[in-house]
Amino acid sequence: MQAGASPEKVAQVGSARTSDLFDDRERTALEYAETITRTGERVSDELFARVRAHFTEAEVVELTAAAALENFRSKFNTALGIEAQGFCQMK
Repeated sequence: MQAGASPEKVAQVGSARTSDLFDDRERTALEYAETITRTGERVSDELFARVRAHFTEAEVVELTAAAALENFRSKFNTALGIEAQGFCQMK
């Protein structure tokens, strides 16, 4: 939300595919992040072409790194039983 996303938009991330709050670029980024997070799933050529149509090469690398880092944190924290610290409360 520090980058400008409204609380309403953050709350609708799960339904971004059908929400009017998200544009094609944002939907593509979320689909890409979801895809690379699923264990063993490869990004299709079609999805990657859409990602490249919306993002520069540097942005693709940054998006991939951000999604991978959050996936790492999720797996790491779960394995060690680390609970949320309450820094970002979702209502």
